[in-house]
Amino acid sequence: YFYPASTVKLPVALLALEKLNEMKKAGVDKYTTMVTDSSYAKQQTIYNHPMSEDGRPSVAHYIKQILLVSDNDAFNRLYEFVGQEYINQKLKSKGYNNAEIMHRLSVSMTEDENRHTNAVSFYDTSGNILYSEPAQVNTKPFKLRNDKMGIGFFRGNSLVDEPFDFSKKNRLSLSDLHRIVRAVIFPESVPSKHRFKLTGDDYNFVRKYMSAYTRESRYPGYDTTIYPDAYVKFLFLGAGKQQVPANIRIFNKVGDAYGFLTDAAYIVDFENQLEFMLSATLLCNSDGIFNDDRYDYDNVGFPFMKSLGQSIYRYELSRLRLHKPNLTAFKMQY
Repeated sequence: YFYPASTVKLPVALLALEKLNEMKKAGVDKYTTMVTDSSYAKQQTIYNHPMSEDGRPSVAHYIKQILLVSDNDAFNRLYEFVGQEYINQKLKSKGYNNAEIMHRLSVSMTEDENRHTNAVSFYDTSGNILYSEPAQVNTKPFKLRNDKMGIGFFRGNSLVDEPFDFSKKNRLSLSDLHRIVRAVIFPESVPSKHRFKLTGDDYNFVRKYMSAYTRESRYPGYDTTIYPDAYVKFLFLGAGKQQVPANIRIFNKVGDAYGFLTDAAYIVDFENQLEFMLSATLLCNSDGIFNDDRYDYDNVGFPFMKSLGQSIYRYELSRLRLHKPNLTAFKMQY
């Protein structure tokens, strides 16, 4: 087991697009205004979004935030739209059997509260309602797990001398995450069962924002001194402040929490015509204590990720290729 952190945002974003496509409601797509209602304890009501171009929240805008800076609130809105039962049923049906998405991120909620998701409505630009979906609740049980790690953890300011229990937290194996990235980048290379039901525009949209840097985004706009190119590009870049060379693009999704550091990436070099997929996770917690905010990201995790990605890149540069890849489809307008 490893805690997947923000990597779970990618499959939920893909399922939000799939759900929209399955709904087939006239006028409703990823750009349509989406209003989130409050239907249960600790839920939020969201009518607008100050970082979007016109102040309207939408599935597209939330996906941009997820892929550009791994925004937690954006993930929570999509988790609520898609619904816990739909998420897990769909992932299992696609063969991602090690995935369990059980909770929102960065909010304190009980298991019951996370099973309940908000009512959601879609509106046209004149304020007319196009589609409403009632609040949902997942009544299906999750399988029993015994995912305990470490030698202790902090509960508030108190150290508890026993392993930290991840059994009620999100789960996503590295192999499933790697296959999900592959299903986005090369859908024709995986069995149809493993694919997401996306349109051509959906694929281009997701790939664009998986590979875009914050300096290339206006809505939402970000301070690039806080969110440099390397902010969510662990493999190859680590935690540096440098700008990525123009010939390199990294299509990926990262996660970091509780000392776990994960990245699943497709890396291309247009100038040298090379490509590779690489996924890695490691635990940067040398003292075995969780929830203490003392992790080895800076001295172990980020340097390792950067070194690993660049080592594979140097190997690919030197490796003789009988067939050069056609990378035209991955040259995006940002």
